[in-house]
Amino acid sequence: MVSPVITGYYRYTDIFFEWHQALPEADRSPLRASLAQDAFVHPDHPLHKEGIDGAELFLGTLQNFETRLLFSSAQVEYLRYWLHAMGLTKNLISLPYSDCLLTESSLRHVSPVTFKTKDDLKGALKQIEKNNKRLKGADPMLKTRREIFERVRTLWVEKIGVWCALDFEAWDRDHTMLTEFGWSFVRWIDGQQVEEQGHLIVKEYRHYTNTFVQNNREHFSFGDSELVNRSAFRTRIQNLVADLQKDGPLFLIFHDNNQDIKYLKSPTVNADLPNLSFLLPDAKPDSGVFVLDTSDLFAALEGEGGHNRRSLERVCRHLQIPTSFLHNAGNDAHYTLLAIKEMASGDPLDMQREKRWPNRTGNTAHPTAPQTGAGVKVKFEPWEEDSDFSDMEGVGPIINKTKPEEQVAA
Repeated sequence: MVSPVITGYYRYTDIFFEWHQALPEADRSPLRASLAQDAFVHPDHPLHKEGIDGAELFLGTLQNFETRLLFSSAQVEYLRYWLHAMGLTKNLISLPYSDCLLTESSLRHVSPVTFKTKDDLKGALKQIEKNNKRLKGADPMLKTRREIFERVRTLWVEKIGVWCALDFEAWDRDHTMLTEFGWSFVRWIDGQQVEEQGHLIVKEYRHYTNTFVQNNREHFSFGDSELVNRSAFRTRIQNLVADLQKDGPLFLIFHDNNQDIKYLKSPTVNADLPNLSFLLPDAKPDSGVFVLDTSDLFAALEGEGGHNRRSLERVCRHLQIPTSFLHNAGNDAHYTLLAIKEMASGDPLDMQREKRWPNRTGNTAHPTAPQTGAGVKVKFEPWEEDSDFSDMEGVGPIINKTKPEEQVAA
């Protein structure tokens, strides 16, 4: 009986540091040379993939949420066959011992990652080690968010289904009166992105003005707004949601989804969403409706494990997405889609965070102090947090406002 072929992944460190030590002396040098970091990132390396700018490895999350850089078992197999075919080894070298193999059950998530230079690869290895130390004892909510972030990245790369951001606006003195609806979605046709966005204004409530929230319903920035009555408003939304489910899985994207989902299910809209899921599948889905939340994804990116949620304006500012006329449902939907595209199309989470905000995590006040358990929360500067923060803040002498007699008494 033929034994089944088990596929999986090997830790980069096991392959780079340990594999050659288990081989005969004559086979060690060829293997070590093929794994040398400067050779590995070269476009002529046998593991180089056509169409990829750099060397491909994999980033895996273990069951304990630690991250490891990985080789696939297919890469390891190919490399040993290539060495033998090129006459660099007398015999086909043996595989690493089976205990090194990480199977699917050993990993929460795996995604490809590329390195253009030797320094990129070395830097990633150091950063992974630092992050694993900093995440010791991390909040379970942060760990869950990090896992969701990587699943979203993987699904985005697959270019499947429809990714649609939705937003409602309601009169701020009666939230049963929905005044606007906006949508912005992307799908792929023959591998090319196709986008659409729109904005509906309810005719009956057009002249209801907000007291506490900006009134920007007349300032849709990405097309022409449509003025519809309440009945047409309901029908248009129902038809949109139904049509989007015809092309495979539908990923509904919100920024802080709680209120918008209530609106979708309310009698005013009554959208047909019988299988709405807040959990992403482990494998690529063929159908279904899945909820994604950019406030949770950004929390994962900045290392926030608590219940603090950034506003859409703040998220876009940190992602360097220019915004205007927020609290227009069409604009908010469009910016929400841009935010998820910016995060989902980027590097793996920790690499992406370090590229965006280098050296902003851990014990930044004392870089030489132990980093175990220090966390990965990004430390933003005041001017990054507040668009109204004065450029002159902290510039100039500190004025002592204590009265002379108080100074004497002190």
